[in-house]
Amino acid sequence: MNRRNFMSKAPTMLAASGFLGASAANCSPVQESSIYFIGPRSGYSPHVGALVSMLNYNRETVLRQVRGMSREELDHLHDPRSNSIGALLLHLGATEKFYQANTFENRELNPAERKIWGAASDLGDRGRSEIKGNTLDYYLDMITEVREKTLEEFKRRDDEWLMTVDDGWSSRGALNTYWKWFHVCEHEANHRGQITWLKKRLPS
Repeated sequence: MNRRNFMSKAPTMLAASGFLGASAANCSPVQESSIYFIGPRSGYSPHVGALVSMLNYNRETVLRQVRGMSREELDHLHDPRSNSIGALLLHLGATEKFYQANTFENRELNPAERKIWGAASDLGDRGRSEIKGNTLDYYLDMITEVREKTLEEFKRRDDEWLMTVDDGWSSRGALNTYWKWFHVCEHEANHRGQITWLKKRLPS
C-alpha cells in the first residue's frame, strides 16, 4: 500500500482499530481540563479533539513565556536580523490565519487579510519596521481571536475532513489536512523556542 492509498483508507483503518470509536465521553472532566492530556475533547470528533488538545498545550506554553512583558521587551531586537517577540507572537496568528483560509475555505488570504497580517507573515525587514509599539494585550487579543475561529470551525468538521488529501499542494507525496494543522502545532512550538531564547537575552 503506497502513501496515497494509505491516506485515502486511513479513516476506515482507524475505525477498525477502534481509535475513531473513542470519544470525549470516555475521558474524565479532570483529563479534559488538563493541557497535558492529549486526546478527544467534548464537541469535536476524536482526531480533531486530539489536535485541539495539542494546539491548547502549545498556546499555554507560549502564554507562560510572554506573561507580564512590557512594550520595550516585546519590541526588543536582539540584533539587526532578529525578529522581536511581539512580531513572533503576531506571526503565530498570521500562520494560523493562512491555514484557516486554506483548509476551511480552500483559498489564499484576501487583500483585506493581507493588509492586517502581511507584515506578521513576512517578518524580516517588514516585520521589524511595522510591528512595534503594541502592548502584550494587543498581541494576545489578535492571536486569541484567530484561535477562537479555529476552534469553532473544528466543531463543524470531522475526522474524514481531517484525513482529506490535497493532491495539488505538495509534490513530495500525499499531504492531508491533518498534516497542515499538525504543522500549525509544530510551527508554534518552534517559535515558542525562539521566544524563550530571546527572552533569556533581553537587557536586564
